[in-house]
Amino acid sequence: MSERTISPRLYVAVFAALATLTLVTTGVAYIDLGVFNAVAALSIAVVKAALVVLFFMHVWFRGKLTWVFIAAGVLRLAFLIAFTLSDAVTRPWVPVPTPRTGSAVYPGGPRR
Repeated sequence: MSERTISPRLYVAVFAALATLTLVTTGVAYIDLGVFNAVAALSIAVVKAALVVLFFMHVWFRGKLTWVFIAAGVLRLAFLIAFTLSDAVTRPWVPVPTPRTGSAVYPGGPRR
């Protein structure tokens, strides 16, 4: 089996893309997107992680079995995140008593 050689030009291009995405991440951090700040930052982080995995870990040029194991790992991560979020979202907010007044304060503001 012959190894595919990767040109240094491709490495430089991927590095330039990673550096640009890092600057974009920094720029987006200064823009108020409301609830979409985390979505934007995580989307850029996923793209950067994919570039690193595909090119610097040489996954792009490997066989189908490597892709099967990567898909299994991503699917497992998705299950872990989904089950963790399903547990966290379904829990009721518990009031926390304040030491001075003794009345309950709800995280996120008062309940009506």
